[in-house]
Amino acid sequence: MRQGFDWRLIPSFLAALDHGSLLGAARALHASQPTIGRHIAELEAQLGLVLFERTGRGLVPTSTALRLAESARAMEAGADQLARSVSGSQAGVSGTVRISASQPVACMLLPPLLARMRLELPEIQVELVASNAVTNLLRREADIALRMVRPDQASLVAKRIGKVSLGTYAHRDYLRRRGTPRQPADLLQHDVLGNDLDVDIARGFADMGFAVEREQFALRTDDLIAYWQLVRSGLGIGFLADYMARTDPNLVALLPMLKLPELPIWLTVHREIRSSQRIRAVYDFLAEAVPEAL
Repeated sequence: MRQGFDWRLIPSFLAALDHGSLLGAARALHASQPTIGRHIAELEAQLGLVLFERTGRGLVPTSTALRLAESARAMEAGADQLARSVSGSQAGVSGTVRISASQPVACMLLPPLLARMRLELPEIQVELVASNAVTNLLRREADIALRMVRPDQASLVAKRIGKVSLGTYAHRDYLRRRGTPRQPADLLQHDVLGNDLDVDIARGFADMGFAVEREQFALRTDDLIAYWQLVRSGLGIGFLADYMARTDPNLVALLPMLKLPELPIWLTVHREIRSSQRIRAVYDFLAEAVPEAL
């Protein structure tokens, strides 16, 4: 690599390599498609090499690109480690902490807890990322993550701090209109809210011995907050986290004999960052407050 090589082009190169298109790379990096294309063109010009063949189906990496990928990933990992080391060395319980959590956790569970934390840690600013995607802590997309799955990266520390219990619920108005199901089989005669592309609810019915097609669900969505609001609006019967349902006195718990699987909740942080006092303070607060709220 000749003098003047710009290592900041590496993330665009790797994203294009991983996703196979400029559009996919742009979405992954939250950038524009022309920006990714310009970065790759600049990198090819600096190296004097062709890295991708442009086809109608996307980008096909050349053999040269595949050989360079290992070195490029090492560069990216080194830059990420440097950023984490700088973050971890910052002293004091002040500054910004970026927290990633699923939509329901971020919108329903965390707000009252963060209000408490604001009183206890007034010098901490929080960036809250509400996303159902698994955030990459290794790339500093977040400092702390609350997840329903345990990460498998050795450099991450994950602590199981509780479990999310689920229940079957409907609005009082719906039950007055349609009656109350007494047995799981009664659900087949009711308006049940289901998933769109996800198959968890349909799989749950299959586990009970009921073959339910997606068309049998009165309304379908994979957006968890929209699903919550649909149940609250009396559209039908739904399956909700108990901590969400408790916030609306008009929701009625149904079918106590129907035991839905509980979801573990993991508090995850990068091993190196735990030396940061501000991140450690937020981590400790959440480790105590979230189980209480659940």
